[in-house]
Amino acid sequence: MRRAVSRWEIVGFSINDVIGSGVYLLPAAAAANLGSASTGAVVLAGLAVLLLVLCFAEAASYFDKPGSAYLYTREAFGERVGFQVGWMTWLARVSSVASLSVGFSRALGFLWPAANSGVGQGLAIAVPLLALTAINVVGVKGGARTAVFLAVTKTVPLLVFIAVGLFSVSVPLATSVAPRDGGNLGAAVLLLLFAYAGFENTAAPAGEFKNPRRDVPFALIVQIGVVTLIYTAVQWVALGTLPGVADAQTPLANAAARFLGGWGGLLMTVGGVLSILGTNSNTVLAGPRYLYALAQDGFGPAALATLHPRYRTPTVAILTQTAIALPLAFSGSFEVLATLSVVARLATYFGTALAVPVLRRKLQAPPNAFRIPGGPVIPLAAAALCVVFALSAEKENLVAGAIALAVGFVLYKFQRKPDGKAALG
Repeated sequence: MRRAVSRWEIVGFSINDVIGSGVYLLPAAAAANLGSASTGAVVLAGLAVLLLVLCFAEAASYFDKPGSAYLYTREAFGERVGFQVGWMTWLARVSSVASLSVGFSRALGFLWPAANSGVGQGLAIAVPLLALTAINVVGVKGGARTAVFLAVTKTVPLLVFIAVGLFSVSVPLATSVAPRDGGNLGAAVLLLLFAYAGFENTAAPAGEFKNPRRDVPFALIVQIGVVTLIYTAVQWVALGTLPGVADAQTPLANAAARFLGGWGGLLMTVGGVLSILGTNSNTVLAGPRYLYALAQDGFGPAALATLHPRYRTPTVAILTQTAIALPLAFSGSFEVLATLSVVARLATYFGTALAVPVLRRKLQAPPNAFRIPGGPVIPLAAAALCVVFALSAEKENLVAGAIALAVGFVLYKFQRKPDGKAALG
């Protein structure tokens, strides 16, 4: 692979993957479940996710190859566990591509009503996804620069919202929001976790980063700091400027329209569209790298492990992911697959957290490797946090995750031999 992506491009890539459509819906959903306490909950969630981010940062500092959590867990616990983590992570990626593509068409519908149905919806789903696919086939540098551009364009409306909104906040209003009757703490916990999710994909294209062992940990730490500050400020402004925030369908657009006027609502709507597009851009870039890494180890057709002779990108893996995601988006069955992302991400987080102490024992740390202070305390705390999150999930999510794991167990049995033939494992 061609190492072309610099440190600050990785930072932009990481932020772009985390700040998605969730931040535009978070204020209402969090307020509905937690009321005024939601601002503090956003901060606590950021600190909790920091434990997971630290685990990914240390694990990433050992490797300069693609694969992220799949690579970490495979090296720590062997191929069987690594494959299951890689399989679950990729399932979350392909369902994300489908759901984000449909989400983009729905968000675009506020600006272009034809995107809500028929041919217009089909074009709104297919054209952006095919464009992002083409950009990433041509080269990871173009994909990373697109991610950075979209990270900036999606963040600017949020910064305008914060900068102006902070002067319009009514403290009595912000501190008197009551949760809706039947507010669910478990739902709030998962909502907050997945608003911060996406950081795990930062290291997926590590084989194309200039200095991944140094730059990935740096990008992860910068990302969690930036995202926590933005999320906390957005939640506070929304609570303090929009009466009835818990019931708002578009809380940021509604709040911005109150203190910025009509153009403020339009700005936040455009920001939401770009935010979804930006997150999908990252998913189109990162997801195929899991397929590529799995195929290199004999899981799946050998063609998935090939690189384009000119662009040096995993073109077959990129096209395969889009070929699966596009009909899912058109059919609507993506909603079923999207529920897998809950358990799939937890498998990724749990596996990586437990892998860190094992990697310390098994591998010699490279010079200047990132090291979490406190010995095994933080990795074990991060693993325990994953269990808490899992207990907050709905039964249907856990059942779907169990089915996916069972399918992965069957697929593992058909690992290819070096000569390309399948063999029962």
